Amino acid sequence: MPSIYDAIRKDHDRHRELLNTIAETEGDTTERRKAWDEFYEEVKSHSAAEEETFYAKIMTKTWGQDAARHSVQEHAEMDEILEELRDMDMSSSGWLTRFKTLKHDYEHHMDEEEDEVFERAKQVIGAEENDSYGKKFLDRKSQERDLIEKKRADALED
Repeated sequence: MPSIYDAIRKDHDRHRELLNTIAETEGDTTERRKAWDEFYEEVKSHSAAEEETFYAKIMTKTWGQDAARHSVQEHAEMDEILEELRDMDMSSSGWLTRFKTLKHDYEHHMDEEEDEVFERAKQVIGAEENDSYGKKFLDRKSQERDLIEKKRADALED
């Protein structure tokens, strides 16, 4: 079982690959659509699982509350952009402009987590818990993947 840090970093590496694939493709092509669909589901399930396992744990420290709130706020902002992009014409220049904003913001978010949050989080999730939190994260991510459409429908009702 990977540690929580390795599990999150592995997801981030895949997200970076997908972002680059989407950026390097044009229009509403099969390649771009496939990469986008995977990215959408990956980020939705990853963010929710991260909040419910990783950030929930680091919030037990006073410094962790600010770090978690900041990251959760970034997740919410990216979620809004994901939903905008999902409803836009992928071949439009507006879609690409909005996607570039998402790419920039999300790459910054991943770097910030890996470079700053991980180091501080190790004070709370130490070596003895790394693997158990990695399992919790991956299990929750799997559950969240099954909830994406339900959550989307619920959000549209609000």
